[in-house]
Amino acid sequence: MTQPHATHVTPTPQDADGTPAGHGPQGTTPAHVPPADLRAALTAELGGAARAWLDQALDEAAAHPGAHGPISVWELRLAEAGRRCGPAHADAARVLVLHAARADTDALSRVYSQGTADERRAVLHALPHLVPGPDALPLVEDALRTNDTRLVAAALGPYAARHLDTHQWRHAVLKCLFTGVPVDRVADLDRRARGDDELSRMLADYAAERTAAGRTVPEDLHRVLALTESEPPAPGTADPHGKES
Repeated sequence: MTQPHATHVTPTPQDADGTPAGHGPQGTTPAHVPPADLRAALTAELGGAARAWLDQALDEAAAHPGAHGPISVWELRLAEAGRRCGPAHADAARVLVLHAARADTDALSRVYSQGTADERRAVLHALPHLVPGPDALPLVEDALRTNDTRLVAAALGPYAARHLDTHQWRHAVLKCLFTGVPVDRVADLDRRARGDDELSRMLADYAAERTAAGRTVPEDLHRVLALTESEPPAPGTADPHGKES
């Protein structure tokens, strides 16, 4: 394991919306870290009792995936994760439990609908590791309809970047500006915003409305607006150094 992976689960101060203080990049969330690396990094951060609990929880989830009775043992472990591992590590622990249980879309939907806000956030972080197609988009869409900024931020991870359609994605970016979620939390923002004239128009309209109302325009709006003005790479220059292939 390399040192950069360890930083993904290091406890950090949090802003009011639950995102790392200082608006760190979304790459610091469990959605962006392969489960094997996430487990290694989390294990390195936990104390002995928490490590033992995590190992047991993951073994149980792997041995008894799916639904068993009214509630599976691994679902109980999701509820315990904050107390056992601490709030700073709970998201990562829950994502690992979901992954060990091989939770499918039905199981993820059940946990999301019945769980706490913290458990819902973990489900959203787990989506790119567990659902290859767009089947879980209703969970993302539900989170984006809430006013819980932690859920909005978690919803806009790699899964949404891959599967959310253009219309919904544009409105999700605006939702971030409305609610104060840093646009750093939007996965693949640079690529999806690049050259998007309709998003540019929507941002300009929003900025004009705020200015007319005597309100400040969020700095993040200017950042996204600048991205929309960037042109897509010319054909044959997909190489990161701009060389033709």
